[in-house]
Amino acid sequence: MSHETSVQPKLADLLAKYISRQADAQAAGIVNHDGEVTPYEVGPVQPLDPKLAWDESLAVLTYFNSETFKHPQAPPLWAQLVSGHESAMAIAFSVANFPQLMRNFHDILTQPNLAEMRPTLSRPTAAGELTPWVEQVAQKKQYPQMLLALGTLRLAKNFEAAEKFVSANDASVPAEWRNAWENEKAAVAWHRGRHDDAAKAWDALEPTAPVLFNRGMAALFAGNVAVAKKHLTAAVPQLPASSAWHHLGRFYLTLADLRQ
Repeated sequence: MSHETSVQPKLADLLAKYISRQADAQAAGIVNHDGEVTPYEVGPVQPLDPKLAWDESLAVLTYFNSETFKHPQAPPLWAQLVSGHESAMAIAFSVANFPQLMRNFHDILTQPNLAEMRPTLSRPTAAGELTPWVEQVAQKKQYPQMLLALGTLRLAKNFEAAEKFVSANDASVPAEWRNAWENEKAAVAWHRGRHDDAAKAWDALEPTAPVLFNRGMAALFAGNVAVAKKHLTAAVPQLPASSAWHHLGRFYLTLADLRQ
């Protein structure tokens, strides 16, 4: 009787891949601090890779501006913001958000009322180093860095600072970045708990793939399954299959099918 044996990767190959990932992360400005406390969460929580999260957090930009631009470096404390963020279910397709925020699938599969899983206002993350960084970005007024600053404030749940950032810079947004800016403003409202305001804002925007995604996501978690399927069905094929946003959209479509 023959027995199949699995081929184990060589230790040298694993080490080389690890070093390569670390180098890529450092090049993007992402610093991992060994010894940091990892938050404990009950249930099957998925670990988060800060570099992968960073790549996915920038994916939305190409749908609003087709011009080639240099991807910005990650903000201070990015790795801590990623690892310390609680699991989220209703995730807006926006800068500094990433599908891997959905870390606990069990919750969403057992929740009969998805509206209860929409984001609510909560205590900001302690990230004092963000303030001087945001101020520096605001002084230069370069894009897409301005969008990143707003999205990072939202990810850190510093909504007061995010609203002030919007008020101070809303009038000076370049035309080529206006739709992306409006999508970010809607995402701030959504994750702050102003769900109806966010849905109305997305409904008023040009139907790009991220906007269609967000319309469908908002409708799904409001219980409007037919509307959710309409927008998500239009959005998902526009997202590359290699993108985690594509798979999150398909997951949302599956949730919609289960609730018909």
